[in-house]
Amino acid sequence: MEDNIIRSRRDIPSVEILASMEEISSLSSILARPLIIEIIRNEVERFKEELERHNKGISLSEFQSRIITEVKNILRKKIGRVINGVGILVHTNLGRAPLPENLFDNIKSQIIGYGNLEFDVNSGKRGKRGELAEKYLALLSESEAACIVNNNAAALFLILNTLANKKNVIISRGELVQIGGGFRIPDIIKRAGAKLIEIGTTNITSYGDYKSALESNPALILKVHRSNFAMHGFVDEVDLKSLVTLGKDAKIPIINDLGSGVFIDTTEFAGQHEPTVQESVRYGTELTCFSGDKLLGGVQAGLIVGQKYFIDALKKNPVYRALRVDKIVFSALEELLGYYLNNTWKENIKLWRLAGRKESDLYQIGQYIIKEVAAGDKIVLEGSKGEMGGGSLPNISIPSVALVFRSKLTPQKVSILFRRMDPPVIGRVAENYFLIDLKAIDDNDVPILIDIIKKLKDSF
Repeated sequence: MEDNIIRSRRDIPSVEILASMEEISSLSSILARPLIIEIIRNEVERFKEELERHNKGISLSEFQSRIITEVKNILRKKIGRVINGVGILVHTNLGRAPLPENLFDNIKSQIIGYGNLEFDVNSGKRGKRGELAEKYLALLSESEAACIVNNNAAALFLILNTLANKKNVIISRGELVQIGGGFRIPDIIKRAGAKLIEIGTTNITSYGDYKSALESNPALILKVHRSNFAMHGFVDEVDLKSLVTLGKDAKIPIINDLGSGVFIDTTEFAGQHEPTVQESVRYGTELTCFSGDKLLGGVQAGLIVGQKYFIDALKKNPVYRALRVDKIVFSALEELLGYYLNNTWKENIKLWRLAGRKESDLYQIGQYIIKEVAAGDKIVLEGSKGEMGGGSLPNISIPSVALVFRSKLTPQKVSILFRRMDPPVIGRVAENYFLIDLKAIDDNDVPILIDIIKKLKDSF
């Protein structure tokens, strides 16, 4: 109808009228109303500019659809679950390690309402935060003590700021790595107040390089595990055990940043051994730090283990208070570390449950999906290569299986279709096809994935 066409500024309904329209107001149950109001205002201003440039009207329903589309675009930014069809088990952009389904059910009673976070029920006095989680961590790592902060970058920062502020830190040039999000080890060292003493070359650092650098009177020697890349060819480095011997002789602490710390032998899952936390402690390093949400299979945290003298020093640093975690993280870590201590990690840690599935298991899942979807020759099953991810086991492929979509659409357009579903399905494009790798798809996700493919199969 004529009066439903917006041709000028005065034809545009007020923000309140637009917000009260049924299709828009119903969205306030899933997105805060003040944000919806802001989106409407922005769309009104954008349309006013379009009118000035093109003098072209649109229907009220079309304008309403534009607002709804923008609300939905913003809504997709809300943290929510996705189906990981990329084939990377510890995917940084998808939340890193997948948490066990029953984790929060098990700790719910400990994190709602009031709790004994810093209260000693036995004495009736102020208690120590995270005491049991740190005890579990020390037991598991076979170390004297442990400390927990909010991520591994924070763990390394705290160590450097405590032990090497305004002092020298020796590190091999081959270990000056960049970690996720653009954070670089040299920058962290400098921001912590320490002075970087680079030794060796990118590809070769010798025992003699470390020994010569002792003349700089360093506060510590830092070793960083190159967990997110590998070097091949004419390369050499000093092994951790030899470095610890040098440190003991010179009375210089050895700090080992493992990045993705692991407590189990990864050979069974990836065909290659990743250095474990226990090995680092047994070799005699003073402190070892690593992540809680990578190969541990848990929540974001920076975990530090080692000698009690150094752990106590970390906790006396005022910076420690700025980096500490809350009751949710401590409770989750108590539960997760308990799985390892009780040797039930294979069943209870979702990461290792997914990693342990064989190709034959994945083929059966894939065949079931194809049968249920009944998409004809639009979907085929092929062997694939997954990854552990999370900056661990670089260049190591894990045998997997993938659904390959043979579509009339470009693989990029098929990818968009799947990303717009609820929940979004994140796959990958390879050799001009869109793929959904099954390695990181949990059994509980399979029925949901089948329903999504059924809804989309006529589109591709």
